[in-house]
Amino acid sequence: MGGHVIKCGLQPALKSLIEADVITAVAMNGSAAIHDFEVSLVGATSEEVGDVLHSGDFGFSDETGGDMNRALKAGLDKDLGFGQAIGEWIVERQHPFTEYSLLASCVERDLPVTVHVAMGTDIIHQHPAMDGAVTGEMSFRDFRLVTSVVADLGDGGVWLNVGSAVIMPEVFLKALSIARNLGYHVGNFTTANFDMTQHYRPVQNVVNRPTSGGGKGYSIVGHHEINIPLLAAVILDRIKGGA
Repeated sequence: MGGHVIKCGLQPALKSLIEADVITAVAMNGSAAIHDFEVSLVGATSEEVGDVLHSGDFGFSDETGGDMNRALKAGLDKDLGFGQAIGEWIVERQHPFTEYSLLASCVERDLPVTVHVAMGTDIIHQHPAMDGAVTGEMSFRDFRLVTSVVADLGDGGVWLNVGSAVIMPEVFLKALSIARNLGYHVGNFTTANFDMTQHYRPVQNVVNRPTSGGGKGYSIVGHHEINIPLLAAVILDRIKGGA
C-alpha cells in the first residue's frame, strides 16, 4: 500500500481483515509507515505542504523524524526489519493512539509487515538522525521478507496493490522474479490494483505481467475510502455465510 491509504484512515477496515485471518502480510512504502506512526502518536497526520514549503518547514516535525530514525537504529541490532522495528517502537512506548496503527497491529499478531523506501523520498530522511546505512539495511531486510511472502502466493494466493503507483509495484515484480528464480511455484494467483486512477507500473507489474502465465489480475478504480471498506465488508460477509 501507499501512504494515502493511511491518510484516509482505513486502518480499522484493514485491521478487521487481519483479525479475520484474511490479510496474512502487509507491505507498504515509506510514506505509509510515516503516516501510520504519526496517527499512533498524535491521532492525526499530514500537513499542508504549500503552507510550509516556502518557509523551509515542510517535513521537519522532530517527533516523526527523530523517533522513527531512532526506532530503526534500535531495531538494527535486534535483527528486526523496518516495519517490525517501527511497530515494536509504537507498542513498547504505548503511543496514545496505538489501536489505530496498522504497524502495531501486525507486530501484536506476529504478522509479516514490511516497509520499502527509496532514499530521499520521505520526510524522515531530512532529519539529522537519519542514517542511510541503517535505513538501507532495514528496508533490505524487509525486501527479503516480502520475497518470502510472495514465494507462497502460488495456487490461490492474492496480492493487492492499494495506492502505490511506483515503489510497491516495482518491489513486487522483483520479489516475484526472485521467488521464481529460486524454484518456487508462484502461479495461478490473483492480483488487483486499487487506485483513483490506473498508472502504468501497477497495471503492468501487478495486474498484467505477473498473471499472464496463469491467474487473474483486476484493476479497481475509485476512492480508497469507499472501495476498501466495501471490500472488507464483502469479504467479512462472505466469511460469515452471507449471500
